[in-house]
Amino acid sequence: MSLQDEVTAVQRCLDDLGRALARLEKHLGSQDLELRRVRTDAAHLRESVTLLRAVHPADRLPPETVPVPDAPYDASLWKDVDDEGLGARDRHAP
Repeated sequence: MSLQDEVTAVQRCLDDLGRALARLEKHLGSQDLELRRVRTDAAHLRESVTLLRAVHPADRLPPETVPVPDAPYDASLWKDVDDEGLGARDRHAP
């Protein structure tokens, strides 16, 4: 299953939760404190899933892979560079 399929499944579950809470509200009344808390939590979850979908859009392409050759690098690339933590090749480290 793709990421978008998973997010859609979560949204469907939240829709089911909303319907179940509406049925509970008929039995308990809209003034029940615990039911209002659960409704608020469900609304926050719905907002979070919406943000998650926005951060990970379906049309985003996967990162391009860059091939790394097995051949050794040209030593002239490192000419006149300092060795990290050691300094220049012709001097001693401090």
